[in-house]
Amino acid sequence: MYLIIGLGNIGEKYQLTRHNVGFLVIDEITKNLQTTNINKSNFKAEVSKTSNNLFVKPNTYMNNSGQAVVAIKDYYKIDIENIIVIHDDLDLPFGTVKFKIGGGHGGHNGLKSIDSCIGKEYIRVRIGIGKPQDKNEVVNYVLSNFSKEELNKLEGIISHTIKAIEALQSESIDEVKTKFTLK
Repeated sequence: MYLIIGLGNIGEKYQLTRHNVGFLVIDEITKNLQTTNINKSNFKAEVSKTSNNLFVKPNTYMNNSGQAVVAIKDYYKIDIENIIVIHDDLDLPFGTVKFKIGGGHGGHNGLKSIDSCIGKEYIRVRIGIGKPQDKNEVVNYVLSNFSKEELNKLEGIISHTIKAIEALQSESIDEVKTKFTLK
């Protein structure tokens, strides 16, 4: 079983923000699946289950995402190599999609929280959102909505990302990098 987590912030005001691209992927991947919703208060997350996967959107806000991840990981006894985290990445240009196992958090508070709760050796699906020219504008930037032009392009990026996530469950990370990296 794979634990597939999309990072984001709960609440309607954050729905289409750059920081919520992980939530957008989870929403799209589960849209046409037959899933069972799992309601356990200690999970602190929206959890949908299929026979092979758990799809998770933490309800803890970004900074505490690790609380939800560790609770679900421990309950279902999921190995760290079967955890896939989808997140926004400021260091990648908009539309870039990259994959890696482990590494630093790059200042991403959701990854920092997960790293502190379960370690770093999980699969990361990094979706580039670009970055503002002024470093002092990072918080406002990640919490701002995608532009209409970006939203139009995002549909294809999310579709591509979903195919990559499916491949990650049967192919090596190197094969997925070769086939699905977008620059």
